[in-house]
Amino acid sequence: MSTSQPVFSDNLWERGLERIYPSTGELDEFLQSGGQLKVFLGLDPTGPHIHIGHGSILLKLRDLQVAGHQITILIGDFTAMIGDPTDKTSARRKLSAEEVKANYQSYQSQIAKILDLSQIKFVFNKEWLGRLNFEEVVEIASEFTVSQMIERDMFQERLKRDEPIYLHEFLYPLMQGYDSVQMDINAEIGGSDQTFNMLTGRTMMKRRGQEKFVLTTKLLVDPTGKKMGKSEGNMVTLSDEPALMYGKIMSWPDTLMPLAFEICTRVPAAEVETILSEHPRDAKMRLAREIVSIFAGDDQVEAAEADFIAKFQTSEVPERVEVFYFTAGDMLRDVLIKAGLVESKAEYKRLVDGGGITVLPDSKVSTLTAVASSDQVIRVGKKKFIKLAVKRDE
Repeated sequence: MSTSQPVFSDNLWERGLERIYPSTGELDEFLQSGGQLKVFLGLDPTGPHIHIGHGSILLKLRDLQVAGHQITILIGDFTAMIGDPTDKTSARRKLSAEEVKANYQSYQSQIAKILDLSQIKFVFNKEWLGRLNFEEVVEIASEFTVSQMIERDMFQERLKRDEPIYLHEFLYPLMQGYDSVQMDINAEIGGSDQTFNMLTGRTMMKRRGQEKFVLTTKLLVDPTGKKMGKSEGNMVTLSDEPALMYGKIMSWPDTLMPLAFEICTRVPAAEVETILSEHPRDAKMRLAREIVSIFAGDDQVEAAEADFIAKFQTSEVPERVEVFYFTAGDMLRDVLIKAGLVESKAEYKRLVDGGGITVLPDSKVSTLTAVASSDQVIRVGKKKFIKLAVKRDE
């Protein structure tokens, strides 16, 4: 892998961050004048696990916590029942209050892997959103136009496919914006896919004479642009057992490594460039060790790596596995068809739906749009194996 391009900077405002609103200069000026950030992260408990994409944001919050800024975690126990339409091409199923409560109860122990809980505050937006009457909801809604909402990409995609857009989905960014108004904060951090929602809060605060900085973080996305998160079924969670976490990371595409090193580890930028110049397998093992160390503990790394190696060596993999060379960026489906392990796209779909395709040691392929990655060993069914390698002369 070429090291001619700089990977990232270790600067607090550059590593892992995509953009700062209104600007990095204005944030610097605020801090140099003695200002302190009161920054919050909003988490909708739509599932019981926090995935590593959120974990990368927690690492940035840890940097801010160490720098002396105040951290608040907002649990969206009200908004989780509505469903965030961000990047969703169909309406999300609404959750019951019981489901939401069961989900957020596991969040604190996962957050504690990164943040000092004694120095952060937890708040719940049902406290204020649940008390709004209809007149107040109408008043909040009057601050924005339908055209401002409908211009969002995911709504435009639904309109093109003649799929429904529900009125309550327009209300979601208004509720998230109202969270900012109700909290004692002056900054919000979140993934770049949340930019619209976070800026809605900034707009509402500005109308009330208050400033709010918005820090958008880079997303952990696969080569197709899909988030490595809950909705796509390919996530590493902070509650995964160390060995499972290690194995999942080893199944990630090689092309994901530079970004993953930047936002999911503490390895200095200069050292990352050196690591990425090594064999992809060795670089990925280093990535897996670093992530397991951060999110599961230093004492779990050796056992997790040993488990991964043992599964490769003792699983029912033939001593000699055919190597199939593919072009970087090829879909796994197409590679397996070309290699003769899968007869058709229809058969590939049936196998994926039935859990019949595995990236060894034990990561099931769960999406039809998975991209092939070099050095993966794939098992199709119980007895078909193939090792993938990218064409180096491409």
